[in-house]
Amino acid sequence: MFCAFLAGLFTVGVAVLMPGGENRNGKSASLKGLSAPTVGPGESAQAVSPPPRDSLPVEVPTPRLAIVVDGCGYDPTRDAEWLKFPEKITMAVIPFGPSSRRLPRAAHERGFGVLIHAPMEPEGPVSDRTDDFRFLRGMSGEEMDALLGRMIEENAWASGVSNHMGSAFTSDPESMATFASLLKSRGLFFLDSVTTSRSVAVQAALQAGIPVTRRDVFLDTGIRPEEMRLRWKKALSIAKEKGKAVLVCNGRRESLRAILDLVPDLETEGIRAVTLDELFAKDRSS
Repeated sequence: MFCAFLAGLFTVGVAVLMPGGENRNGKSASLKGLSAPTVGPGESAQAVSPPPRDSLPVEVPTPRLAIVVDGCGYDPTRDAEWLKFPEKITMAVIPFGPSSRRLPRAAHERGFGVLIHAPMEPEGPVSDRTDDFRFLRGMSGEEMDALLGRMIEENAWASGVSNHMGSAFTSDPESMATFASLLKSRGLFFLDSVTTSRSVAVQAALQAGIPVTRRDVFLDTGIRPEEMRLRWKKALSIAKEKGKAVLVCNGRRESLRAILDLVPDLETEGIRAVTLDELFAKDRSS
């Protein structure tokens, strides 16, 4: 009798412990909490797969437009009007003018970018108020460094340099190589205003290892309003296509009035106005 009792216990234990086995009544035996999913008649259990990687949402960066206002520093009243601009801009200040010392600090406090708009040697004779402090071909590195130092002393808020005129200087490889190395030693970037198609400024800056960009579109007040709007639209199109664009305009009142009429397009087109510093910072973080 005792042996029969042991045999019964052994049979029950096997029925309970064997996964997927059947109990004595022909029903599947399962442990509590480990039951299989319920499947309806005619259905089969299928594993749930994660969505394919291509179907995951991709974040599209906001297009950026840097508006650079050059030729500032020589008309305090006009410069003060630009300081009220409703979007971020970068003010390129020509050295040694009536407002060249005060304007950079005011622009910086406003959240705007600041550049030294350095006069450079043009092709052919061009005379203006910058005759005595231009960067010239044939200057030694020491002469360039001394002139750049004077400009930085007056405009300590500048984070970069752009060229005022300079069709001869920016197309000279030796001059630009020397100038770019000086910018590197000062921690400054360069914006090529593209006053000549023969400019080697970008190549020289890249070889020197400094941040550099070139303007994509120039808004000149000497053109008809229809042409100005077309150029503005071109800048927006480049920003949307490439993710960024640089628009340069001169600091005349006509430019200010024209751009104030156009700037609402930025919100409509989903484009964000940024300073040149922010443009470079975003590129470095990408």
